[in-house]
Order: sequence, then structure tokens, then C-alpha cells
Amino acid sequence: MVWAYVDGGAESEQTLQANRSSFDRWSLVPRVLTGNQGSGLRTKLGDTELSMPVLLSPTGMTGLVHWDGERAAARAAEAAGTRAVISTASSYTVEEVAEATSESHFFQLYPWTSLTTGEALSKRFIDRAKAAGYAALFVTVDVPVGGNRLSERRRGMGIPPTLTPARALSAAVRPRWAYGFARHQRVSARMLVDERGTRAAVASARAQQTLLRPDLCWDDFARLRELWDGPIHIKGILAAEDAERAVDLGADGVMVSNHGGRQLDGAPAAIDALPAIVDRVGGRVPVLLDGGIRRGTDVVKALALGATAVGIGRPYVYGLAAGGQGGVEHVLEILREEIVRTLTLMGVADVSELGPDHVRRA
Repeated sequence: MVWAYVDGGAESEQTLQANRSSFDRWSLVPRVLTGNQGSGLRTKLGDTELSMPVLLSPTGMTGLVHWDGERAAARAAEAAGTRAVISTASSYTVEEVAEATSESHFFQLYPWTSLTTGEALSKRFIDRAKAAGYAALFVTVDVPVGGNRLSERRRGMGIPPTLTPARALSAAVRPRWAYGFARHQRVSARMLVDERGTRAAVASARAQQTLLRPDLCWDDFARLRELWDGPIHIKGILAAEDAERAVDLGADGVMVSNHGGRQLDGAPAAIDALPAIVDRVGGRVPVLLDGGIRRGTDVVKALALGATAVGIGRPYVYGLAAGGQGGVEHVLEILREEIVRTLTLMGVADVSELGPDHVRRA
């Protein structure tokens, strides 16, 4: 059930699969005899210095895969010199993550209620993130309704979850996971429900469904810009026109994303949407890419196509499931080594040197 939640997508999973396969349509173009070693990975996102152009994207209820959840992920990110974007649906509150870390991470907001009609839930979340010292806000705009995640429902991950003897056995034969689940019970969205355990998880999942707002509009984003006085990024953009409008309304960055293929099946792959958005707003604000990153070569392709940095979701969750904080650190170290190796093989010294001449349509 947990694997279906982490790894599945919407409907027939065309977009989920396209996020990966679309990287194969781009070839890297190396330069030889440059004498360059690709060790320059430092990247600046606003006022935040990153040791590598990779962030941890927001993932909800990460405590399902490992009890330490977002706390472990954020600690791993800062150990690697980068940052995590903590989800509104996190298994730990923004305050708990802040207390467990040393750096200022980023907060992802689902604008679940309409700010223009005076409802205050989003404002409360923003105020809490401000008070906890978060450095930037990422507003997710591609969830007006929940995606049709058939693979989750087929495996019992509905609302409420459907337990069967086989599913209970699947948990029982994983004693380390089961112990963490039973002892810590970090399986709910703690920003919504101040409780732990399976009942709280069901309650928070139901609350998320009822708070979704298909009537959210650009006026709501403009209001969020007024409420947050730091850097604000809009996440879930696939159309160049939307990216331009977001920047015109004060967005400090754009994250090109289709929600990991978990929302609109048939939407374009993130890497396919990236070039047009970079052409429209690149140079005015940073453009980030989220979706399909699995290797260092993927990161380099995205940067060559104009991304400032990328976000990873499932890869770090895999590492978290396998080894907690150490597992996430290992995933980031693998990516770092692969990026350095790729740059060196391409004759590029620094990620800032990457550009369209370094990629070609395959």
C-alpha cells in the first residue's frame, strides 16, 4: 500500500512514464581536450547558496516510508549543502522540522482555501512558516482536485485505507518499518491534524480532500504574494503563458512540474515543458524543474535547457525508506558524483557554463 502511494501515478500513468522517457529524447554534446574537471556545482537560488543544483521537492506524509520522515530528509539535505521543501502535508509540522535542523529550509503551501473570500487557513500556515524561519515559499497550483490515482486504490490506499490479511502480512514481514510505524505513528498530515496514528492519517486525508478548491484563481496567488514577504515560487507550471503571468504577479521563481504524474494524466513531461518556459521567463527569475530526475545526466540535461536547479521527489523517498537520513544523504551523494563525472566527460568545469549547445534532440 505504501509503495503504491509513493511510486504510483494518475490513471494509466502516461505522464509518470513520460517524465522519465522524455529525457531519452535529449543527447548530451561533449567538448573534448578542454582540461576541465566538472567540480563546480555551487548554485544560488535567491539568497540561498546551494552546494549542488538539487533540492528535495515536497512530498506529503513521508513518515509513511520511514518514521523520521521530513525531519530526516531535511537534515540530509543540509548535510549535503542543499535544502528541502517541506510540504503542507508533511508528517512533521514546520516547527518540528525547524527545531530538528540548523538551516532555513523552504515551505510548500497548498492554497486549500480561498484567500479572497477571507478564509484564513493558508494565512495561518504562512504565518507559522515565517515564525519558524523558512526562507522561501513554494505555492503548488496544480491540485484544484485530487488526481485519479487508480494504482493506489487498487492496492487499498483509499480514504479510508482498505486492509486485508495479505496487506497486513506485507507489513508484518517488514519488522523495522512496522516497529517505527507502531511506535512513532507519523503517518498523518500534522499541519492539519495534531494527532498521530492511523485514525489521524484518515482524518487528515479526508480534510485534504474537502479543502481542495477548484475555484482558486490568479487573484488568490496575488494575495499570497502580499502575505509572504520573502521569495515566493509557483510550482506546477507547464505553460509558458502561465509562467509569464506568475512572474508579472510577483513570483520570484517558477517550478516546472506535473506533480510527478500524480494529477493530470496526459500532461506533458516536465523536461518537454521546460524550454518554452525558459524562453519566456528565463533571466527574469530562476526556473526549476521537478519530475523524472533519476541520474546526474538528467540534472545536466535540465540545466543545459535552462533550469537553475532541479527537485527530486521519489529518489530521495526511496533512500529514506531504505536508510532514513543516511539513505537520503547517500542518494544526494550519488547524484553529486554523477553530475561531476558527467560535467568532466563533457569538458565543462562549472554548471553555470551549461547551455543549449550542450544538448541536442536525439
